[in-house]
Amino acid sequence: MSAPPDLPDVVSRAFAVSRRAGYASFCRNETGRLLAALAATRAGTMAEFGTGCGVGTAWLRSGVRGDVRIITAELDPKLATAAAEIFVDDPQVEVLAADWSTLLDKGPFSLLFLDSGEPTEVGVDAIADLVEDGGIVVLDDFTPCEMWPPITGGRVDTLREQWLTDPRFTSVEVMVASDAAALIATKR
Repeated sequence: MSAPPDLPDVVSRAFAVSRRAGYASFCRNETGRLLAALAATRAGTMAEFGTGCGVGTAWLRSGVRGDVRIITAELDPKLATAAAEIFVDDPQVEVLAADWSTLLDKGPFSLLFLDSGEPTEVGVDAIADLVEDGGIVVLDDFTPCEMWPPITGGRVDTLREQWLTDPRFTSVEVMVASDAAALIATKR
């Protein structure tokens, strides 16, 4: 696993850290480029829940302009320490070895990036108040779905359904690759 040469330097460093840590679960380049583009439109404070080794954070950082701050939380202390290596000299990025709930009092966020995980943790009701009006939530790691209601693994994908129908957000599912999709939700 190696980073292609056309990646931003901070993303290449994140891939190198992931490789050294033996961590193979990280933000895809297609999603990363989307994150960088969205980060370029934001001001204020951004956050990420579930840092891993910092590849998603690096993609966010590659798109940031100005004084934007990024706070990211990773529950696994070894992964958080690895991710912190990438940003050791970057005052705009703070990596916390902590549960995402430690970020609850650090918002509201202009952009929030998180993996599609347990609906109780990343469902609309758990996240809505963490995002400022006009702020963006990006959830990745979805399998593209062309039907309604969305079906994954033979069941209704309730997390996707929540985000796509909640009146507090204008949301869209975007295919980032033939086998991967992300949800982008803008708070009204």
